[in-house]
Amino acid sequence: MTETIRIGVTGTGGLGMHLARGFEGVDDTTVHAVADVSEENRNAAGEELNVPTERRYENHEGMLDAESLDGVAIATPHSLHYEQVVAALEREIDTLCEKPLCTDLEDAKDLVRRSEEGEAELMVGYQRHLDPAFVAARESIDERVGDPQFITAEITQDWISSQRGAWRSNPDLSGGGQLYDTGSHLLDVVLWTTDLTPVEVNARMLFDDEDERVDKQAALNIKFENGAVADVGISGDAPTVREHLHVWGEEGGYYVDGEDWDPREITFIDPDGSEHHPNLDTHASTSKPAAFVDLVRNGSEPPATPQDALKVTAVTEAAYESAREDTTVELDL
Repeated sequence: MTETIRIGVTGTGGLGMHLARGFEGVDDTTVHAVADVSEENRNAAGEELNVPTERRYENHEGMLDAESLDGVAIATPHSLHYEQVVAALEREIDTLCEKPLCTDLEDAKDLVRRSEEGEAELMVGYQRHLDPAFVAARESIDERVGDPQFITAEITQDWISSQRGAWRSNPDLSGGGQLYDTGSHLLDVVLWTTDLTPVEVNARMLFDDEDERVDKQAALNIKFENGAVADVGISGDAPTVREHLHVWGEEGGYYVDGEDWDPREITFIDPDGSEHHPNLDTHASTSKPAAFVDLVRNGSEPPATPQDALKVTAVTEAAYESAREDTTVELDL
């Protein structure tokens, strides 16, 4: 008989509940406990997920200490992630942390060290690592692109109008603005699919606040160790969601494109300009909750690792510094 995996969920807002419902759909898995500073949120979550009152906690650490958990999923405001992840890793509990992993480069380096030296696994919530189009892009880079040299990436979203007054537009909780929110996913796929090491960042931003902490649009130019360059555009002040990742090298290139939050499509381009459209089995893709349960149960490799998140944090923090100081920022990873 297969043992049931017991998951704790910290942060039971929209994203936390999305994860929780996903766990409930994974065989032999249950949301055993929840934690949220909001009594209303945690009680609503408990009622929906059939978590009894005594397993609904106001405090993350209190839940970790009181319950016997196989894993914990963290979906709280960004600036809280670091201490909550540390608390879970110190208790040797496998952890899924939503993106961004943290909002400080030194904290990101510390979490990489802890995950490498400790007994617990740490998975980051970059779900594009499970999207068949982005997986195909990463796996085909040598054959279809060769050494990547020129990259453009863009994502647009009507973000700022819905976030004014919410925690995502409070930089003390979010770390910044749209770049630290949806933009974090785009930076991740640029870095993950190409496996390039960034060395310089120059950025321009439009901010929504006088303190220049909450960006609503950002344009980044990134230089990589191999000499490649990338232009990355993130808009949280556009009417609809569109996303693209275009990568070129001496062997050709690929385009990953999509709209709304549907699975993305990939096109391979040969050096002679001919295009190939592979058939992707989007129904075979794995959800974040299912991937995390596989990690907990079988010790599988995290689809998105702390090392992946470290690169994203480094580029993000450098972009904010560059935009505010009007200078190019060098990275040393």
